[in-house]
Amino acid sequence: MNKIVDFLKEAGTYYLATDDHGQPRVRPFGTVDLFEDKIYIQTGKSKDVSKQISENPKVEICAFKDGKWLRIACELENDDRIEAKKHLLDQYPELQNMYSPVDDNTQVLYMKNGTATFSSFTEEPEVITF
Repeated sequence: MNKIVDFLKEAGTYYLATDDHGQPRVRPFGTVDLFEDKIYIQTGKSKDVSKQISENPKVEICAFKDGKWLRIACELENDDRIEAKKHLLDQYPELQNMYSPVDDNTQVLYMKNGTATFSSFTEEPEVITF
């Protein structure tokens, strides 16, 4: 799990793909946190991405850095606990003027039933399931 989180943090930006009634939607994300041995990301409940995830929690994530890329296929599960929101937002103080652990908009989701694949053109893929 640490290897996955470290890669995403070091990449800085990763891309999250969702399904919008049969149309793929891809957008940049930048938040990632390891909390209670689960990988979390964050968004706002008012955003289309949140609605798409609630309708179909199966997503894919892709990140690239230093000639290597990471692809993650997983499901995202909502966690409304204040502790989970606070833990993630503590990692990103720049977001605390837009999001709060106690507002009705902040959403944190953890990855489950995941397969992470690290790839490059020069090495064999490494697969981690979680």
